[in-house]
Amino acid sequence: MIPHSPLASSVPAQERILVIYTGGTIGMQQHAEGLAPSGDFATRMAKALSQLPLAQQQSLPPYKVVSYTTLIDSSAATPLTWQQLAQDIDDRLTAFAGFVIIHGTDTLSWTASSLAYQLQGLDRPVVVTGSMLPLESPDSDALHNLHGALQFADKPELQEVAIYFAGQLLRGARAIKQHSEAANAFASPNYPLLGERVGDDFVYYPSRGLGLQQRGAPRFELPDYRLVNQGEIVRIALWPGVAAWQLDAWLSDSRVKGALLQLWGAGNLPDDPHLLNVLARATGEGKLLAAISQCPQGSVHLGAYAAGHGLSDAGVVAGDDMTPEAAFTKLAHLLAQPLALEDQRQRFLTPLVGER
Repeated sequence: MIPHSPLASSVPAQERILVIYTGGTIGMQQHAEGLAPSGDFATRMAKALSQLPLAQQQSLPPYKVVSYTTLIDSSAATPLTWQQLAQDIDDRLTAFAGFVIIHGTDTLSWTASSLAYQLQGLDRPVVVTGSMLPLESPDSDALHNLHGALQFADKPELQEVAIYFAGQLLRGARAIKQHSEAANAFASPNYPLLGERVGDDFVYYPSRGLGLQQRGAPRFELPDYRLVNQGEIVRIALWPGVAAWQLDAWLSDSRVKGALLQLWGAGNLPDDPHLLNVLARATGEGKLLAAISQCPQGSVHLGAYAAGHGLSDAGVVAGDDMTPEAAFTKLAHLLAQPLALEDQRQRFLTPLVGER
């Protein structure tokens, strides 16, 4: 069982779009001690949207805002946060045509990736957004991001989890936060945009979306993420001079169930057989190990170079061109389910939500 929903109020069904406010910079206000979370976001959001030109206001879909009673700093989000959001969407799925999730930017792309795996077969939009500056700050990006997120959440042909930010609609399981300060903080390094703002229009590109690929009712997978909420999955980026004993210190811990390895280039690691032995021993113990590149663009090709030879034999599965967020949250999603290791490996290698 997951915790009781922290949403502040129940919602009538006449609004088309449900906006779930979880916290983040967008809702902060200046206090004597500095920026801090503030409440009454629904009123503040309505006031901000009233600043749009009249034609744009009239084109907004009917929406309802609900807030988490305890707002989340996204840097403190956990797999249980992802699970709660997916459950809240599932609980209200039939009442709304689309959803907007307002989230802090630090781990926004992690949440979007996890939601994609949990909400497989989604038949309506879930758009995640936030802002780099608070809603009431001068020159804030918040209003434009809220406006665009509402517009795309009202497009029934969008049938997946997406991120709207700085005029661009990105696949949730393909996005990364690429900049700590710029308004266009998010990018999709290995997949084209799902849509974008062009002038006053919000254009969706259906040939790039999941809507044309999915059939039938949603097949949500909502496993218990408490099984992966205590550090059971580790993320290890190689560095020059990495030693086998260091890798072993992570992977030999009995609490570890899986690991994401970030290799060099197309999938290289030091020419040290002891490193491969550590990896082979971990997979032999039933741990799920996956590898991606440290490069933000391009894919891993295990064994393409001599420096990566042996990784597949050691049981490491390739993440191709997946983002770290998509690879890690996929490991979490698979390891939270009662699947045999071989089934976990096969599902990791299988595109589930357009993540690879």
